[in-house]
Amino acid sequence: MTAPNAENVRELSGLEFDVTVEIPKGNKNKYEVDHATGRIRLDRTLFTSTAYPADYGFIEGTLGQDGDPLDALVMVSEPTFPGCLIRCRAIAMFRMTDEAGGDDKVLCVPSKDVRRDHLRDITNVREYLLLEIEHFFTVYKDLEPGKSVEGATWVGVEEAEAEVRASFDRAVGTDYAAGELSHL
Repeated sequence: MTAPNAENVRELSGLEFDVTVEIPKGNKNKYEVDHATGRIRLDRTLFTSTAYPADYGFIEGTLGQDGDPLDALVMVSEPTFPGCLIRCRAIAMFRMTDEAGGDDKVLCVPSKDVRRDHLRDITNVREYLLLEIEHFFTVYKDLEPGKSVEGATWVGVEEAEAEVRASFDRAVGTDYAAGELSHL
């Protein structure tokens, strides 16, 4: 993990950050980065017949409410691969609670993708895509013993960026990040 600094977080027209992809769009395998070794491990295959609706991973240098790096979904034209690093910006967030507590998912677009440049907030995202993502996260744990999703709602870019900033702050002094965030 790298510390949040001018290299991986900066202010432009909005907050930009690096997302590490763990699971490509369309995949049923749940991969996770082993933060101690940096290697990618197959955690499990989803118990349901659903597949990830976007590239899925985490925002580098953050600590989400669940004690892991903040989760991110990246809207890409083509799936990438586990371990791919993408410079992104937030456009919305899926506030979700599961059996372990808060488990938010930041919806992002690659910051340099001209095909996604018009996507600035949740109001710019096709309603069907939001429903597809919501459906996935509502049912993807249904057949898994001891796992559940208990509540979820969509919020816009302002709340998403506020949570990203709060997650950078939570990470300071942890194994996920070191250093101060004086530039934010």
